[in-house]
Amino acid sequence: MDELVDILDSQGNLTGKTALKSEAHKNGWPHPTVHVWFFTSDGKVLLQQRAKNKSTFPLLWDVSVAGHVNAGEPIKEAAIREVREEIGLDILKDDLQKIAVFRATHKHPEDIIDREFHHVFLSGLKVGLQTLTKQESEVNALTLMPLLRFAEETWGLANPGKYVPHGAEYYQSVVKAIKGRIEGSTEAHDA
Repeated sequence: MDELVDILDSQGNLTGKTALKSEAHKNGWPHPTVHVWFFTSDGKVLLQQRAKNKSTFPLLWDVSVAGHVNAGEPIKEAAIREVREEIGLDILKDDLQKIAVFRATHKHPEDIIDREFHHVFLSGLKVGLQTLTKQESEVNALTLMPLLRFAEETWGLANPGKYVPHGAEYYQSVVKAIKGRIEGSTEAHDA
């Protein structure tokens, strides 16, 4: 779907301009996206395998849920919408913990220049994998992977052909934040 997105400046600030997503990708204009990483209390992370028909990174494993922010849409509302669309889960704003904003540029065949500011969130997954409903046009498969294995495969990008190349710093930040949340909830539970 070719939705309207906000165009950002090089620092990630709104410019007041909008464009179709296809135009932003063709011209390399910066725009906002959301990434939501779900994790379980027993130390697993939810991964999404991108659909085979995706124009970028088909069949690679990626963030639990990701998508573009529509023009004028608040960031957290975009995250909630994308979670509902891609995995059929309803969450609340309070379920999202923002950990960072990452600037990323990827050049793809067919003249696509993805210049995005990823607003990255964590959220606890409180339902079983079997209760999630994947959006067929976006998601090929969903899996829960132990955080330690995920860290080993992404930190040094030891398995670059398996994951979307967000970069070691990105993956390290996500893994450390999830680890901190799991340990924090365990300590609170033990107290």
